[in-house]
Amino acid sequence: MKKILFYLLIGGTFITQSCINDNDDPIVVPKTDGFTVDAKVGGATQPNQVWFDFGTNSMVSTKRGDWDLAFYSGNEFKVILNSSVAMAAAKVPNATDIKQVTAASVATLTSQVVVGPYSAANIKYIDDVKGNIPSGYTAIEEVKANASENGIYLVNMGVKVFTGNVAAGSVNTGSESRGWMKIQVLRQGNGYKVRYAQLDETTNIKELNVTKNSAYNYSFVSLVNNNDVVIQPEKKNWDIGFTVFTNVIEGMGTYVYADFITINNMGGAGAYEVNAAGTEAYNNFKLSDIDQSKFVYNDQRVIGGNWREAGPSGSQVKSNVFYVIKDAEGYYFKLRFKNMTDEKGERGHPQFEYKPL
Repeated sequence: MKKILFYLLIGGTFITQSCINDNDDPIVVPKTDGFTVDAKVGGATQPNQVWFDFGTNSMVSTKRGDWDLAFYSGNEFKVILNSSVAMAAAKVPNATDIKQVTAASVATLTSQVVVGPYSAANIKYIDDVKGNIPSGYTAIEEVKANASENGIYLVNMGVKVFTGNVAAGSVNTGSESRGWMKIQVLRQGNGYKVRYAQLDETTNIKELNVTKNSAYNYSFVSLVNNNDVVIQPEKKNWDIGFTVFTNVIEGMGTYVYADFITINNMGGAGAYEVNAAGTEAYNNFKLSDIDQSKFVYNDQRVIGGNWREAGPSGSQVKSNVFYVIKDAEGYYFKLRFKNMTDEKGERGHPQFEYKPL
């Protein structure tokens, strides 16, 4: 009911309409023309990940370089990599002792465990890009109950967030390498234990214990800073995310996208794209126009990079698409994007508008 309370708090003219939750009885909610939002992505280096909740009109912004691994909070024991900094990982063959893994012993792997350059063989080193982590593929295998069955992994830590100047209209999603680590993930009760170190460290193997929290999709940790961190809001408190994203180009391998938008499919959100040119089509779209058969719940990339065009001729929002969102509580919204640059032409300043249906 938090969203009903939210609508009741909005000022303006009140009309009688059906509740936008398809599971509740009709109630009186106020009319609103919707909201225009500037997502705080942070400019052309896109340093921030932004998590937005339509029902409360609230935004949380976190630094995309602040975390390395995310541990699934559901029934399965799965771990994902930070796609936004182009991380990758591979199991070290025949390794049973993390102390024995060195740069020399994995020299062959280090040339393979990378994002890009357009090699389909690299896809296995990243996680399921659709975001279906309970059933989908992860570069780090599901953590087994028997500790001896959990392998040692070589982890490409990806790239640092660029901090220099970027020409107007361009982006820079990463700078120099963040290096390599070796890790092993074990179960610890109903949570996890991660053991990790720099490649040539043979004595000081660090450990972090990670507790599952069912209110969140994941628990996040930073191996660089040796601590746990809060990145995403609770899973019921965000619907879409803005991020740099490692995606797959079918038949060509992995590629890092700027200006990427994910939906919270892990939290139960769904969405679909409407192809209809012009403001009038968006304004006229109403609750009865929703096509339930088009909702996508099994792919976080429903919006992805489809909302904009970027290339040598410039960057712009597509004017012929908008989106219908259903959040985890069953509320419906329509969403369209207005800008992807600021008044100076700098990328990384997406602006969108939305309205409850």
